[in-house]
Amino acid sequence: MNELFFVCVVFFFFSGCFQPTESGTPLNSAEKECINLCESMLKQGMDLSSGPCIGNPLNSNFDFVCDIAHNPRKEIDNLSENQCSFFSEGKAKHFVELDEKCSLIRKV
Repeated sequence: MNELFFVCVVFFFFSGCFQPTESGTPLNSAEKECINLCESMLKQGMDLSSGPCIGNPLNSNFDFVCDIAHNPRKEIDNLSENQCSFFSEGKAKHFVELDEKCSLIRKV
């Protein structure tokens, strides 16, 4: 698992995901970072169907987490144990939620 994390960190560092988006707003930057992270994991062959938290917190947007959920959402997605711990513990104030194909569900 540590090797996978290291590969992800290296990939994101060289992919340019640390650059701000055109608008420069944290919300848009966090959305882009979350989508990039998700797409990277899919390219590596990871199965996201279980709805994992993939950014806890996001590297460039520490006040955001990135969570995968079902679309349409299922009741299981609302359980705190199935949400990013930084958000459920109040360490992050915002989240970006994507489906398992990296499409935006919602951002708060």
